[in-house]
This record gives sequence, C-alpha cells and structure tokens, in this order.
Amino acid sequence: MRIFAIGRNYAEHIRELNNESLGEPVIFMKPDTALLKNDEAFYYPEFSKDIHFEVEILLKISQEGKYIQEKFAHKYYQEVGIGIDFTARDLQQKAKEKGLPWLLAKGFNGSAPVSEFVPKSQFTDLNNLNFSLEVDGTQRQNGNTSLMLFKFDFIISYLSTYFTLKKGDIIFTGTPKGVGAIQKGETLTAYIEDRKMLTCEVK
Repeated sequence: MRIFAIGRNYAEHIRELNNESLGEPVIFMKPDTALLKNDEAFYYPEFSKDIHFEVEILLKISQEGKYIQEKFAHKYYQEVGIGIDFTARDLQQKAKEKGLPWLLAKGFNGSAPVSEFVPKSQFTDLNNLNFSLEVDGTQRQNGNTSLMLFKFDFIISYLSTYFTLKKGDIIFTGTPKGVGAIQKGETLTAYIEDRKMLTCEVK
C-alpha cells in the first residue's frame, strides 16, 4: 500500500499560499507510517512549530493498473474517504527555498489521518461532492470537488502513466482554501456532505 498525494489542485488554495499553478498535477508521496486510522490521536512532533491541516477527499485503488485511459479510470476505484494531510509548513518552506523535496514536511509519522472508506455509489455525483473540516466545532475548510483543477479520473490516468497502481493504494486528491495551523488540545472533524467521517485529536 502506498499513499500518493496531489498538490495545488484547488485554485484558491494555490492563491492563499502564493504558489504557482503549473498546469499539471504536483505529485508527492507519504510512507505507510504516516497513516492514522480509526480516529487515532495525532501527537505533535518536536521538530516543527507550524503544522497545518489540509482536508482532502481520498480514493482507494481497487485493482492493479498502469497506463490507464481516463475514460476507463472510474473502474479502478470503488471507494472514497476523507483524510487530513498534516504539513510541517516550516519544514516545507525551508525545502522550497532550497529546491529540495518535501518528504520531511509531508511524510512524517502520523501525518495522514484517514477515515473509513465507503462505496462511491453512496454519492450521487463525485464531481460535485461537498466536504469540510471543523476545528473544535468551528468550520475551517469547506470545498467541493467541482472546483478541482484535475478531476479524479484524470488523476488516476496521470498517476498510472508513471506508477503501476496497486490494489489498496490511497490517493489524496488535494485541499481547498482555508488551511491553517493546529494546536495541542484541538479536535479536528472531517465530513463528506453531512456525514461525519473522521475525528482526530491533537496531543
């Protein structure tokens, strides 16, 4: 199982971080040790003082494939979920300034809380899916997949050009605007539509 992630997939998030839209997906990965399941708590690491939340819709790959045509991509994922891409923004900024990879900023232990996965058939239109994140009961992020620069099927096709996708792989599909810093003692709650899918306490 691998974790792929798509950066810069919502225009307003690109603007809020003063980033540049590159016209193609920004791809990074997280190791499996980044996963937090079953509403496990996140323990704030000592190496960062500026960790941000980024809520994202997740896809789970259901069968192996490579060089998947976009028109067939929907056959390669049957379940969706929601997750939080915790990002050590201070480490990321340092890496950006030096032109270095983001692995330390994105892939540290516990940096990928994920919900249960549910059949995509439970949702009427995956290209018009609302999702959101609350911090201590106050909504901080809300997005809709209609605003994605790169849609799910394109993402599957694009990734499969470079990597053989395998059953169980998870794809983080990008975050909308509203990202912000977390603090110890806060509780993060993520929703797809009105369905609470994920809770994560920061310790």
